[in-house]
Amino acid sequence: MHLKDDQITRIAERILSDLNRSGLITAKAEHGALLSSIREAIAANIKAEAALERDAETLLEQTLRSMGGSAGIDRHKMLKMIKDKLAKERKFVL
Repeated sequence: MHLKDDQITRIAERILSDLNRSGLITAKAEHGALLSSIREAIAANIKAEAALERDAETLLEQTLRSMGGSAGIDRHKMLKMIKDKLAKERKFVL
């Protein structure tokens, strides 16, 4: 998933607002620092998912080459299976 910086900021603001409003957190840092931390966490998660996607694509290509082609194989379904497996191995929630 690719999000623009302003989209990440809006998501982070919404998360922080919802957490504050629901009383689930007690802020021990200033609003800006909390917002920045949430933005960084979202951006890091997006980068990790992109790396997972690239690794899955690479593994798919290697698998298809070793099988001698992709005749009769649903690439999308196989990619999803590989991505799910890698996510589970890396303890990454999709």
